Amino acid sequence: MSQEIIELTEETTQQGVSRRNFIKGAITASAAVSSSSYLFRSNGGALLAQSPAAGAVERLITLNINGRSRRIEVPPMETLGTTLRYKLGLTGTKIGCDRAECGACTVLIDGVAQYSCSVLTHSVRGRELTTIEGLEAEDGTLHPMQQAVLEEQGFQCAFCMSGFIMNTVALLNENSSPTRKDAAEWLSGNLCRCADYDKILTSVMRAAEITRGA
Repeated sequence: MSQEIIELTEETTQQGVSRRNFIKGAITASAAVSSSSYLFRSNGGALLAQSPAAGAVERLITLNINGRSRRIEVPPMETLGTTLRYKLGLTGTKIGCDRAECGACTVLIDGVAQYSCSVLTHSVRGRELTTIEGLEAEDGTLHPMQQAVLEEQGFQCAFCMSGFIMNTVALLNENSSPTRKDAAEWLSGNLCRCADYDKILTSVMRAAEITRGA
């Protein structure tokens, strides 16, 4: 430590300022000066644009959701379910277990049913995302599974309903004439805490009929 700093610390100590606080203040001031040299130009003080560090993940991304492009800031470790509900307000996607077990958060990614609680938002850039809000046609016509649920009263509390509906959409896109057993096996990754599986499967069968025009 230089003689000047020693003398200054002795002086400030005599004035009631501890040496520890003085050194902490000196370090803070030094850091502030160093930072400002990066942030400001010498000819006017304008803020410089800061480039992301090499290898850093861009936080501002574009998602294609229900046929619309949405520009949003997302941390690299944020899940799609969190982004949909809390950033985009698409609350039809429910987060139940938050560990890929109950299926309440199911959405379609390029037409394939996926648990949105276990998919990182950054991993779906450039892909087609569909939530339950995107099933209704522009003229207000409901998807066959949505209509079937209304007709058959397929759910009790309905917390799990959107996940079942989205997974059934994926099923009917692949097989418009599933058997009841086919539907039960396909939907085995979706849990209904009210145990209304019989009514749910009846709704799926009715949705298949509507899809086929029966």
